[in-house]
Amino acid sequence: MSARIPDLPPESATIADGALRGQLEALADSHGSPLWLRRQKGPAEVAARDAAVLMLFGRGGEARTEAGEAEASRLAELGVADVDIVLLQRAATLRHHPGQVAFPGGGRDPEDDSMAAAALREAEEEAGISPDTVEVLGEMDPLYIPVSKFEVTPVVGYWRRPGRVHAMDQRESYSVYRVAIADLVAPANRGTFSRPDLKISTPAFDVGVLKVWGFTAGILDFAVDHLGWAGEWDKTAPIAIDF
Repeated sequence: MSARIPDLPPESATIADGALRGQLEALADSHGSPLWLRRQKGPAEVAARDAAVLMLFGRGGEARTEAGEAEASRLAELGVADVDIVLLQRAATLRHHPGQVAFPGGGRDPEDDSMAAAALREAEEEAGISPDTVEVLGEMDPLYIPVSKFEVTPVVGYWRRPGRVHAMDQRESYSVYRVAIADLVAPANRGTFSRPDLKISTPAFDVGVLKVWGFTAGILDFAVDHLGWAGEWDKTAPIAIDF
């Protein structure tokens, strides 16, 4: 099924939230991502498959953790106290990145006429997000994932009519949540996760219902910092994650 990017009327209701939309457009225009995610492709890795993920920001989110609730007043001054983002936990039976937390997304199909269309299609198939409720604001630079050999483009979206999310297919997604930005930026919910077997350490988030690390955590870390929503946090604090 191919997802069509909706045409928005000139008098779109999203104009009413211009400040947030402007910030998200700037995030997309930033090209994005920390340097540690920008790995160079080796000779055997040239034939990467295109993929896209949807970074979908909306309003109506509520903090689930005490640390997140404590961020309410600070984020209210920034006008983003109720902003959330959609995250899902991948099924443990998947071949690539089983059980990890991710943005909705996946490989680009032949019928997808753009990376944004691929991200919207996957978001509908995985999380029940209707494409005509989403305004695509831009794309960040693609990032190469050596393990799965995907070239992944983060697509930034504004959820102009936020709704319920749920796992559409348990074979792909174990759970789906709208995660409050307050829970993500709370210093007590942030830290670092290390995998000695892969010799890597990445930013990590423990938002109560999910623990985020790796590729997705790296993009989130960059995003909340670039958007000016992050506060000071302890990068030496370990976050334990089962994998």
